[in-house]
Amino acid sequence: MSIMRQLRIEKVTLNIGIGQAGDNLEKAAKLLKALTNKKPIQTKTQKRVPTWGLRPGLPIGCKVTLRKKEAEELLKRLFSAVENKLNPKNFDKEGNFSFGIKEYIDIPEAEYDPQIGIIGLEAAVTLGRPGFRIKRRKVKTKKIPSRNRIPKEEAIKFVEEKFKVKVGGDEEK
Repeated sequence: MSIMRQLRIEKVTLNIGIGQAGDNLEKAAKLLKALTNKKPIQTKTQKRVPTWGLRPGLPIGCKVTLRKKEAEELLKRLFSAVENKLNPKNFDKEGNFSFGIKEYIDIPEAEYDPQIGIIGLEAAVTLGRPGFRIKRRKVKTKKIPSRNRIPKEEAIKFVEEKFKVKVGGDEEK
């Protein structure tokens, strides 16, 4: 296989959506800090939803993004929390995938903290290959050609081979 066709993990983003500012948001930030040793950033609302009491700029969650070696090591731990099983529905048509973890204490090496309580989180994984920089660069930005995009089947094969994760339809969700 050509070097330019090899898949790699661009980033892993851990996200916790709380829905409101306050004590729970601080607990979520503390949890992400404990799992990754990185400072989480707050996510803020973009739209006004009066029935939920949301207005633009209100913090409603937090997230942390990991790249390179840190991302791979954390991803191995996260896969063991979901028993090394994923559903094909977790993958999108661009080859990226995401999955949820109901309780953070399922993650190996994660200690229960009574101050935090029980919180779930979402992990979103972005895959890429060499040459994907053309869509993010400042000068002469271009689209990724269709022949170089990552189809869903190729992403599933990559995850199964690299992380020994079973992707199948027999999972109950």
